[in-house]
Amino acid sequence: MFLPHPVIDSLTPDQVRVWDAHFSPEADGQRRPAVEEGIWRRTQDPANAAQSGWTEDESGRRRVVHYRLHYGLDRTQPMERLVLEELYLYVSWLAPADEIADHRRDLDQWLTDGRWKPTGDEDGSWRRGDLHATLAEHTVHPQDERADQDTPEGFTSIDVTVYSEGYTLTRAARNLPWDVLAGGMRVKEQRGAPTYADDLSGLLDYLPFVVEAGCGTSIEAGIPPLHWLHEVYRVTARAGNDLTQGYAFTLAPASDILIKEILADTERKVDDMVLMFRTLLLAEPTGAHRALKVLHDAGHVVGPVATHNFDRLFARAGLEETFMRRYDQRTPHMPFPGGAEALLVIGLHADRRKVQTRARELGLKIFYLDTEGVTEHGVHKPYLIEGAREGDVVVRSEATPALLHLAELLGVNV
Repeated sequence: MFLPHPVIDSLTPDQVRVWDAHFSPEADGQRRPAVEEGIWRRTQDPANAAQSGWTEDESGRRRVVHYRLHYGLDRTQPMERLVLEELYLYVSWLAPADEIADHRRDLDQWLTDGRWKPTGDEDGSWRRGDLHATLAEHTVHPQDERADQDTPEGFTSIDVTVYSEGYTLTRAARNLPWDVLAGGMRVKEQRGAPTYADDLSGLLDYLPFVVEAGCGTSIEAGIPPLHWLHEVYRVTARAGNDLTQGYAFTLAPASDILIKEILADTERKVDDMVLMFRTLLLAEPTGAHRALKVLHDAGHVVGPVATHNFDRLFARAGLEETFMRRYDQRTPHMPFPGGAEALLVIGLHADRRKVQTRARELGLKIFYLDTEGVTEHGVHKPYLIEGAREGDVVVRSEATPALLHLAELLGVNV
């Protein structure tokens, strides 16, 4: 496995301009749009027993996943290409000692199967091309010592880190998933009894409005939903047909195939990992993005779009974005312009960054534009908005037709 690793072999001049304007290091002062990062922490708790398998006799398991992928343009070829420049993947398990011992034997076999070679370094690392891998077993995990957290009796832990040669993280970055873990489980909102409407005509009485967007608009642009990453990083196994019932967590090392994939079939797994970013760079703004832009220009939409997406499609449509998907700031700043009367939430399941909570505090009317379901392999699965409540309005529709109809009602040409 050698870096840089090609993601898109040749970019058109328009795609290069999109990169330079929206993904290069100079493109966004809020964040680094060319770095894709994800963190998942799964533990066993009475509150998540259905997903984690917690019982009084089965508890204490933990799995932490943290990844960072750094992308860039390779301009050394006749045509610019999108490449993966740096890779970092960290997985930590806490489980019964016999399971950790079995998993260690599996890891040794996968290193052999993947043709990784010992480096001879003091850290006991292995190497395959430009990638290194380290394994670290702990009777008491250093992060548990840091948090003054007891280790369950009979449990040990093991960490696996796969990283590109020379890649380093600051201490704060290494601690980030554990700081997120220490913040505790997110308490789900209590759904009330919202009103359902056929279209967004009710917004005409609450102008102007602010927009918050989840992955619904991205899915319409052909980008995989964020829960697709759960499958890539083996975070959960689907439990049943109703997504509101949650997912079964991957917590037993024996059922966790992520590291097997990255060690034994490295190139193929890396191709899986970069697919999300590849797709979003190839995607184009949809009719929904364009409709919001003309509604903004007409004064009906105000302020930046509070987006949880890292595809930059709103910015590419000419709208200002406030990026909400952060790990180190629980409630990022969200400006609500004076005079705003409503918040339109598009394709977002839960109010994780408290945008809706803050809008309610300001007296804004809440409208939701959401299909309240997802289709997987031809099967529609319910996925109700978590915190919709009395007084809110829900329009069950995809974003593009609903927003184009709203623009028509307002006499705005898209």
